[in-house]
Amino acid sequence: MKQGQAKEKSARQILALTLCSFISCTAAAQSSEPAPAVSLTSKDPDDWRFLATPYLFLPLRTKGTSTVADTSVDIDLDLSKTLELLNAAFSVRLEAWKGRFGVVADLYYVHLRLDKGATITPPRNPQLDIDVDIDVEVDARQGWINALAGYRILEGNLANSGRKYFVDVGAGLRWNRLKQEVKARAGINIGPRPEFRNRLGGKQSWWEPTLSARGAIGITECLTIAVRTELGGFGAGGDDLQWNLLAGFDWRAWKTTSLRFGYQYYSIDYSDRLSDGRFAYDITQHGPYIAATWRW
Repeated sequence: MKQGQAKEKSARQILALTLCSFISCTAAAQSSEPAPAVSLTSKDPDDWRFLATPYLFLPLRTKGTSTVADTSVDIDLDLSKTLELLNAAFSVRLEAWKGRFGVVADLYYVHLRLDKGATITPPRNPQLDIDVDIDVEVDARQGWINALAGYRILEGNLANSGRKYFVDVGAGLRWNRLKQEVKARAGINIGPRPEFRNRLGGKQSWWEPTLSARGAIGITECLTIAVRTELGGFGAGGDDLQWNLLAGFDWRAWKTTSLRFGYQYYSIDYSDRLSDGRFAYDITQHGPYIAATWRW
């Protein structure tokens, strides 16, 4: 009986939360200064408008090839394995617009780490009671700062439905940082413990041009669907092509805050040479995109 009452109470709380969100959305639509989701803000177009969007990209599948010191390894990770290896992550998109012109900055960083160790006894002379400790650490980090100048080439209302829409284009530069490093250590437990260490791979930084396009259309005063794509690389710094495609929707749950949900595809094809051989990263990823946007 108590369990049924608890379930009924939870259902009421969820319904109340949904109604509150709907009421806040309706209130924004009926206010003297409407705030449709498709618009950046309800401010005068000649004023500066700002947006901050921290986001999460959750790759359901990561596939490709990682090459360090002329040795290539196939990569095929699902989301659970990626989260298991995840050491740190940070991502945010910042926008500032005045009229049809704007500037956009995208900051992204992810750090994956695998640290494995084992102790083995040499098979030839097990009576000597000699153990060998082997530790292998794989350190992979990727980050970028992307700065774009944007221009709104189209903005208006559809003739039949009156729904608002816009199309932006942009161009700029992206600074990339990529690290792939393998550290190995072998130690023998005799006397003053001797150790043998080796390190392969390294890190590279480069600049590359980027192009972007974004289009959106309002479904209701609070709901917008949008598509965004960015292309970069074009051979600069060893990056043949870096591309992402994102499609999703923006739900304006509050006047200055909205939630974004979508699905993203990302790929990079990078190759260069270090002192110990070829250094390459050819990866594709796809998965859900979750974000929150604050406007002021």
